[in-house]
Amino acid sequence: MTTEHVLTELQDRVCTIRMNRLDKKNALTTAMYEGITAALLKAEADPEARVILLAGSNDCFTSGNDLADFLQNPPQGDDSAVARFMRTLATARKPVVAAVNGIAVGVGTTLLLHCDLVYAGEKTRFHLPFVNIGICPEFASTYILPRLMGHQKAAELCLLAEPFDAATAREAGLVNAVLPNDQSEAKAREAALKLAAQPPNALRTSKALLKRWREDLVVDAIRIEADKFIPMLGMPEAREAMGAFMQKRKPDFSKFS
Repeated sequence: MTTEHVLTELQDRVCTIRMNRLDKKNALTTAMYEGITAALLKAEADPEARVILLAGSNDCFTSGNDLADFLQNPPQGDDSAVARFMRTLATARKPVVAAVNGIAVGVGTTLLLHCDLVYAGEKTRFHLPFVNIGICPEFASTYILPRLMGHQKAAELCLLAEPFDAATAREAGLVNAVLPNDQSEAKAREAALKLAAQPPNALRTSKALLKRWREDLVVDAIRIEADKFIPMLGMPEAREAMGAFMQKRKPDFSKFS
């Protein structure tokens, strides 16, 4: 399943899926979404893979969507590459561990809500910039975030849409632990190996029960958010925000009501 920008490795019953587009800060393209989804599905079906580990590099987890690719290939409906990725990760039966370093922007932060254990480097910067670019949050984050950290904190992170550090992410319940950058992936792998040594059926059943009470709501939230998100990509606010980003200028929202 290894491709140029998505690397996979199965070792000691841990399947590592690594984003590998470092020259673009691991910005996600349609092809990368397809590659990660295929790797997740293969790991789910492989009895030798008991745990999935998501990682980037020591300098970058992911800067979110590649804006040029995203605008050229916008998600359209439930069968888009983005939608398939979201459903696959949100409903994964096997434990998913994430090692986060550098930057985790947009979906780089919201995907962590669907992992079971998350370990972050102390210099990691998280960001939920959706409102800044004229769109709404995705990946069931509008459902999960308020229940994880309370409405006010979720509103602060989503509506003010300012970057926040790893300590804030830990306090908000987004990550399990914060470590020196050069130790976070090792800690994530250590946790993955411990999970891989557990009785596999008991592990999968326990995870299923932990997520059972919200699974239908999460899948529904992903769809409802997409129903808003996709049309917003073509609206004037998003066009102004993304045009300003491309032109390296400050967007002007004063004319909108």
